[in-house]
Amino acid sequence: MLAGLLAWPGAALVLSEARWFARRPLADRLRPYAPGGRGVEARGILSVESFRDVVGPMAREVGGRLSRLFGVSEELSARLVRVHSPHDVTSFRVRQCGAALGGLATAGLVCAATQPPALIAVLILLGTPLLVFLVLEQRIAAQSAARQRRVFLELPVISEQLAMLLTAGYSLGAALNRVAARGRGACAEDLRIAMGRVRQGLTEVDALREWAAVARVDALDRLVPVLALNSEAADLGRLVSDEAQTIRADVQRQVVETMERRSQSVWVPVTIATLVPGVILLAIPFGQALKLFTSG
Repeated sequence: MLAGLLAWPGAALVLSEARWFARRPLADRLRPYAPGGRGVEARGILSVESFRDVVGPMAREVGGRLSRLFGVSEELSARLVRVHSPHDVTSFRVRQCGAALGGLATAGLVCAATQPPALIAVLILLGTPLLVFLVLEQRIAAQSAARQRRVFLELPVISEQLAMLLTAGYSLGAALNRVAARGRGACAEDLRIAMGRVRQGLTEVDALREWAAVARVDALDRLVPVLALNSEAADLGRLVSDEAQTIRADVQRQVVETMERRSQSVWVPVTIATLVPGVILLAIPFGQALKLFTSG
């Protein structure tokens, strides 16, 4: 017993050098509560944070190159901010590459079970992860385009509301806050974020310019300079109302174009269904005429 008690301090000192046994240093325990802390748990060698730090830059670089290779020119960060995604670029690329690796593993299992020819197996192994990667890329691109479309369609109403409030005597900040508080659409959601930026110290015009830079909608790019005349123009309400009419005319023009394209697409199957029997009916006498000329 006495020997065990004497050996315990030495054994504790030796084991304290091992990572799995040693107590976390005081600096590591206090780091999560300091400004810029990265979480409550320690970042060990095999922790999730350390794995993300290793894989993240590689996934971000590979994902960016593949997206540019397939014609995606807009930065992923802008699209993620536009759709208010909870993920940043690194986390999205890591999830995207993880899904692609999962597709590769599934394709490998399918090839091992079915034993296809070598060329088909190579196509499956290369095409499946690439398809999974592009599906996720297309999903975020479709969400971004849908968000831009919603902002564009809501802008005429938002502009008219701002024009009425400015004409009634509201200041620009009060009018924006009222529209942001009472609205339920995409523009109102973006305006609430912009007003939050104003409370952080930006001016209303700078916050609106940030919104326009993220949204990338041509109508909004024209509206923001008009609202920037708040401190110069005495009849800002009339100017905003004129711009709202212009935006509404653009929306109506695009709606008419969409309706015309859809009405024209309806005639494509009708035309094909009409031409195919006509070609068959014309081919029969034409073939008979060729036989007569060749036999004569």
